[in-house]
Amino acid sequence: MNTLQSICVFCGSKSGNDEQYQRSALKLGHLMAERKISLVYGGGSVGLMGMIADAVLDAGGEVIGVIPQQLAKKELIHPGVEQMHIVDNMHTRKALMSELCDAFIAMPGGFGTLEELFEVVSWVQLGIYRKPIGLLNISGFYDPLLNLVDHCIETEFIKPKYRDLIIADPTPAILVDHLTHHQLPVIEKILDLNET
Repeated sequence: MNTLQSICVFCGSKSGNDEQYQRSALKLGHLMAERKISLVYGGGSVGLMGMIADAVLDAGGEVIGVIPQQLAKKELIHPGVEQMHIVDNMHTRKALMSELCDAFIAMPGGFGTLEELFEVVSWVQLGIYRKPIGLLNISGFYDPLLNLVDHCIETEFIKPKYRDLIIADPTPAILVDHLTHHQLPVIEKILDLNET
């Protein structure tokens, strides 16, 4: 069983065109606060990012934001998040978010969300972290991506055991439960970011 005191949520700075995305952001935020799981996220006040932060705060939960200086003005830093880390760049942002959490969830989003997701999948595959990764697959949003992963396995670019690095569920409660009990495949540590 994985102890989840904090979850890093990657999600869009836009709201998307399906109300289910927004409803799920609110449900996930309320659920995390209920279960006393801190939210680690990108620090913005707009789109799904702002919605999930608002939901956690409204339910009395803890929110930790991490945002690069250059996006602090563009994305409008969330004014209600007291624990806000303003960092130098995107690389530092992702590294700090990864350090501060026990698991990752990717909600619907664009290029930034996908890039963040695949970076942590790569880090877990390399043995840098051993943290569960989940997709909140609302309305089948991530079905094409999961099909692509399966295609990469079929074409022998990804080992079959690494399919279990990513789990996907359609609702927040099921996904968080799944992350709590998910067993990652055995991975031999290849690289340590702290080594010089």
